[in-house]
Amino acid sequence: MADISHNGGAMQVDVDLVRQLAELLDTTQLTEIEVEDGERKIRVARKAAAVAAPAVHYAPAPAAAAPGAGAPPQVDTAGPSAPSHANAVRSPMVGTVYLAAEPGAKPFAAVGQSVAAGDTLLIVEAMKVMNPITAPSAGTVKAVLVENGQPVEFDQPLVVVE
Repeated sequence: MADISHNGGAMQVDVDLVRQLAELLDTTQLTEIEVEDGERKIRVARKAAAVAAPAVHYAPAPAAAAPGAGAPPQVDTAGPSAPSHANAVRSPMVGTVYLAAEPGAKPFAAVGQSVAAGDTLLIVEAMKVMNPITAPSAGTVKAVLVENGQPVEFDQPLVVVE
């Protein structure tokens, strides 16, 4: 462990743990991780710019769900579809998307449905906390860009409301 001196005391920092957490960010594509041990807390975060590239990769996910679709169609559809997702509601966190309140229930929002500002469009579950993602303004759902149970990245387009 390394000692980092402060006025009146020293903080014990486990440099190896910090390196392991940084490697974990790389291998899992997470944007940040935080561990707590008593009064000691260590947080390792990646710049938001490093997360933007994976968000673009996941944007054409519905095309990949089509029968026979694979990696090449995702690349082909990413370019033309990018402008239509410019005003999409984006994920504020890394997590798992749920389109309905429970399995078998009616989805919160469907293509063609009118929504009011503040209406729940879907839920992003992160660390066992259900986070409702709401419509920023009134409009019509033009596209749902994710599937139920799909993992999502920070800033990934989720739903287009116009």
